[in-house]
Amino acid sequence: MGYLVGVTALWALSFSLIGVYLAGQVDSYFAVLIRVVLAMLVFLPFLRPSLLKGRLRLALMGLGAVQLGVMYIFFYQSFLLLSVPEVLLFTIFTPIYVTLIDDALFGRFTPFHLVTAALAVIGAAVIRYQGISDTFWLGFLVVQGANVCFALGQVGYRRLSSALPASLPRHSIFAWFYLGALGVALPAFFVLGSGEALPTTGMQWAVLAWLGLVASGLGYFLWNLGATRVDAGTLAIMNNALIPAGLLVNLMIWNRDADMPRLALGGAIIVFSLLVNDRWQRHRTAQAA
Repeated sequence: MGYLVGVTALWALSFSLIGVYLAGQVDSYFAVLIRVVLAMLVFLPFLRPSLLKGRLRLALMGLGAVQLGVMYIFFYQSFLLLSVPEVLLFTIFTPIYVTLIDDALFGRFTPFHLVTAALAVIGAAVIRYQGISDTFWLGFLVVQGANVCFALGQVGYRRLSSALPASLPRHSIFAWFYLGALGVALPAFFVLGSGEALPTTGMQWAVLAWLGLVASGLGYFLWNLGATRVDAGTLAIMNNALIPAGLLVNLMIWNRDADMPRLALGGAIIVFSLLVNDRWQRHRTAQAA
């Protein structure tokens, strides 16, 4: 639990740093590439290839490719379409995706999740009811792509970790996770990126260094490690603890002119959808018992 709380504090600042210093100023594919490379360099000195072989190594690389590589591509694009508070609020669906993915792995389907998702979409519309456009909904969908990737990574790492010996030092194999992400970030930059919108200020480079070495390097390792040490309910709660923390940082420091009543109303509807989903989950669990 302590790992998840600590990483939540790290990531709360990251949202605003991306929105203020990088989005629209530094090529998003370059930012993703640098962030992944720096994170990989944190763990590469500890890598012991002999500890993980064959299918398990490929599985860990695949998780990195999805949870970090593909997720970051979606995530950075969302800041070009939405404000930081909107990006934060729209990440609230991640626990629902965690549940849906877990259901899919067990061959289950719960239509009720579609009801809660619809409520959340209404909440999103309230936030921008006077300025809804195709760009807004595209941004909403892009954030959902990031959420799905993050959920896949969490569920996948929990399952992979359970198949590994408890005595295996996780920091000695985690570089494979970042190597998998690099397998996505590097070709994405060369195919879709631009060599023209590179960092031009010391602040931009400092933000990239912080995001790569600390938020990604330490952050994803500790988050995934923490995810294996708590139950699914606690993990879902911590997924959404990031939202109020990130909003607090953004609204108090960088976005004081935000439309607070509208943001609060739309956010309340989104939170209500999550509470409805959580209540349904508890009811279903009680019935199964």
